[in-house]
Amino acid sequence: MRSDWPGPAPDVSLIHPGHSLLSEQWTDMSDEQLRIVQNTAQALGLPLLSLEIEFGPSQVEAVFEFTDALPAADNMVLFRSAVKQALHRAGYHATFMCRPPFQHIMSSGWHLHQSLTDINTGVNAFTRDAPLAGSNVLQAQHTLSTTGARYLAGLLVHAGSMTALCTPTINGYDRFQANALAPQSAVWGRDNRGAMLRVIGGPGDKGTRLENRLGEPAANPYLYMASQIHAGLDGLERQLTAPPASTSPCESANFKLPTSLGQALDALRQDATFAHALGTDFVDCFTQIKRQEIARYNAADDKAEWQRREYFGRI
Repeated sequence: MRSDWPGPAPDVSLIHPGHSLLSEQWTDMSDEQLRIVQNTAQALGLPLLSLEIEFGPSQVEAVFEFTDALPAADNMVLFRSAVKQALHRAGYHATFMCRPPFQHIMSSGWHLHQSLTDINTGVNAFTRDAPLAGSNVLQAQHTLSTTGARYLAGLLVHAGSMTALCTPTINGYDRFQANALAPQSAVWGRDNRGAMLRVIGGPGDKGTRLENRLGEPAANPYLYMASQIHAGLDGLERQLTAPPASTSPCESANFKLPTSLGQALDALRQDATFAHALGTDFVDCFTQIKRQEIARYNAADDKAEWQRREYFGRI
């Protein structure tokens, strides 16, 4: 059993008990580990803005300064690898598994903020000077420019198929639960953390942007970001119109997101836009690899142990 691959996950204890958001006591308990993360990131030149104690036991949130898409993806790869190595040297185990195998744990998401910049002027292309005449707060163009509203609509149209690239592990789908600050439907909201897409900012705000709350920390950043770009561009090219904002996204019965990796893979294979943008060979290869992952999970006698080995010990 111990010679199986992947090998057994390490036995660990939590660095803080959680369930006391931003408590200074929990921060003090975690100071040694967070200093290692901070010093490692800063020594590598990564644009780390903050490290915060999150709601769940042993859960920490890292926030990065915005940058272009490719450097942002590179930064995520380097951060995950370096943090795991630095903490391992000090006798700790860092994981980017979405929902680690402990009682009373909270799932972790990867909230990806995004906007477009006009390359000629440097202006945020999602910002509008004033609400569209005659619009109300539930309409996208009340807050976003025409470009931003169409980009938003593209993300919504392709939400089901992009889920496989944003949440590519079996474990990640345990996060999509009601009232868990995780999306269940392809809807958007104005500064609403229950919606898949959270619109931040407003008329005259140069920092107006979209936050996609669909992803998990284990996602491949290049594929996660590529899915956003191609979906958003499709919205621009087809001049799609976003539906009204949701005020109760956890209760939205329509536009449900995939509830399993298998469903997400089905949606990806049926998306002609992604097949054209990413290439049918890539889609075929990616789905085949993930189908094998699902098959190995289904064949496991102890599925909890399989997830500990496959995800907690490795990711």
